[in-house]
Amino acid sequence: MFAHSLFKFIKPTYCRLVLLLGASAILSGCATPPPQDQNNLCNIFREHPKWYKAALDMEDEWGTPMQVAMAFVKQESSFRHDARPPKNYVLGFIPWGRVSSAYGYAQAQDPAWSDYQKATRKGGSRTNFADSLMFIGWYTHETQRQLGISKWDTYNQYLAYHDGRGGYRRGTYKSKPTLLRVSRKVEQQAKDYGWQLKQCRQELEDNRSWWPF
Repeated sequence: MFAHSLFKFIKPTYCRLVLLLGASAILSGCATPPPQDQNNLCNIFREHPKWYKAALDMEDEWGTPMQVAMAFVKQESSFRHDARPPKNYVLGFIPWGRVSSAYGYAQAQDPAWSDYQKATRKGGSRTNFADSLMFIGWYTHETQRQLGISKWDTYNQYLAYHDGRGGYRRGTYKSKPTLLRVSRKVEQQAKDYGWQLKQCRQELEDNRSWWPF
């Protein structure tokens, strides 16, 4: 009698668990995969045409060159929608939270994402590519407004993005040689993306007339 009652309790619980796992698998299967050729902006937009539209919308809204924003995304998340920083470990092996709250395509941290939502009165999700690109556009726009750094100045914009505007004012990046090298890398990637974009811009524009959205 006890075993029968226990089975009646476990069965619906088990079924709910199976349904939840199944839904999770379906959602993860629907996630946009990272582009195969991340070093070529033309190929990225050919593989994901909606991303080109998102980049155009971001440029129109904030004036940040799409090649700069796309170079940020490549460095921050390698175009993975659910990217997170590594975990912290206690005693070297016990997981204890994350290094930071950074999440999604743009690796936006909780406070910065909250500021963006309040400032723009937009919702959005850090795992949505268009929303993440808009965040980068807003952040670089505010950096130009507050610090006077041009939106075309990828090197200094990335330093302010990584260390925060307060950190940039204090010069925290000056004692971080690895960050300085990464910023030069992002700067070069933006230049490469910009040159590539010139080669395929007309093709991308022509293809827009065929988009069903």
